[in-house]
Amino acid sequence: MSTTASDVATVPTGNSYDKYASTNRIEQRMMSGFLGALDSLLDGIEPERILEIGVGEGVVMARVRERFPDATIVGVDLPDQSLADEWRELGLSCLFGDATALPFPDDSFDLVMAIEVLEHVPNPDRALTELARVCTGTLVASVPFEPVWRLGNMLRRRYLRAFGNTPGHVNHWTRWGFTRLVGQRFAIELVRSPLPWTMVRARRNSRRA
Repeated sequence: MSTTASDVATVPTGNSYDKYASTNRIEQRMMSGFLGALDSLLDGIEPERILEIGVGEGVVMARVRERFPDATIVGVDLPDQSLADEWRELGLSCLFGDATALPFPDDSFDLVMAIEVLEHVPNPDRALTELARVCTGTLVASVPFEPVWRLGNMLRRRYLRAFGNTPGHVNHWTRWGFTRLVGQRFAIELVRSPLPWTMVRARRNSRRA
């Protein structure tokens, strides 16, 4: 899927803060817990075709590629040339697209991932419906647990005028609320709560809603 320069300039992609590359010791410890929980949610599965929506800087996708070197991995994110440059440097196979209208046939992937993206999507239920459509097996998804996330931002003196709300976060879930949302399209298998996130692994329901 291609895009024009004007598309790149006008499509919002949320905040540009790269938490994966933080040098703050507290943030590094948080990210270590996050990535450890992600690894645990990938235990016991052997996907051959993987899709990640909301690739961002490509850190998670590169980690998953290292874990499953024989799998075919595709990423999708909104038009952003700076991100595309990072994907190219990492050798990632990504394209510009919309999580609510994926350019793939039904049942294209046996693992789909939505890591730190659904809080940015104005219609997350539609995005999950699309992920269920293209998925034959497992979903792994994560979102911030917003009350703690926002408090952490304020303690670090970030986004104070927005009371700690990260730019681009248009949805705010508790652990229960997010698992309930995912459970409408998938059968929940595992839930992890590395502070301050909610992370789930789920199987696609045999009958789509």
